[in-house]
Amino acid sequence: MKLTFKHYGIILFDLITAYLHLSLYPDFSFTLNGVGYIGLLEAYFWPTPLFQDREIHVILWWGLVIYTVATILLWVAIGDPHFVLGTHSATGYYAKTAEIFLLAFLWADKPKREPLV
Repeated sequence: MKLTFKHYGIILFDLITAYLHLSLYPDFSFTLNGVGYIGLLEAYFWPTPLFQDREIHVILWWGLVIYTVATILLWVAIGDPHFVLGTHSATGYYAKTAEIFLLAFLWADKPKREPLV
């Protein structure tokens, strides 16, 4: 797989998102979320025939998109809406910004539909 600009964007914003979640380390749920982002990123770009198979790669794409959207929606539902610089609430806003960019790059890398024969 040859990496393109959109792939570098996915890698960059996924790692930023994972870092922001892992930076909240004592909180187990944030740590798990950061590890989940790293695991999905690794599977998405792992250069083995299994993960690069068309059907599996589409499933991984959908998995990363759904994981990111679920993280955003959970933050909207139960996150701290008050932005205070230097606190966990500010980190939430930074992470959501990175996740929106991640979704944009994922959308640019959306798998093409194969024509029905």
